[in-house]
Amino acid sequence: MSKHGIILFGHGARDARWAEPFERLAARLRAARSEPVSLAFLELMTPDLPGAVAEQAASGCDAVTVVPVFFGQGGHVRRDLPQIIDACRAAHPALTIHCATAVGEDDAVLDAIAAYCMRQLDA
Repeated sequence: MSKHGIILFGHGARDARWAEPFERLAARLRAARSEPVSLAFLELMTPDLPGAVAEQAASGCDAVTVVPVFFGQGGHVRRDLPQIIDACRAAHPALTIHCATAVGEDDAVLDAIAAYCMRQLDA
């Protein structure tokens, strides 16, 4: 039986409160599915992406989708993330690792943000 995990990948920050929206997103996903959902960060916070991938592989996942929770495709998503994903694939050759585009590149996400902005006019 296959097991497909999700890893939400964010930048990271010195202030732990910065991760609160990511934790809420992860909690919503965990409530909606029975398979693993993890957080991972590029810097300043733990776990890092290789650690989160290793944890999901150890839990029996045979596939993982990494979702960059970035607004756009900046240098970290274009340069750093592919290198980290390649290293994870090399470390876990039996694991299929898919990397989604940055969430802010998705039209449905932009529509949700636009709707939020419009609601602020009535606030």
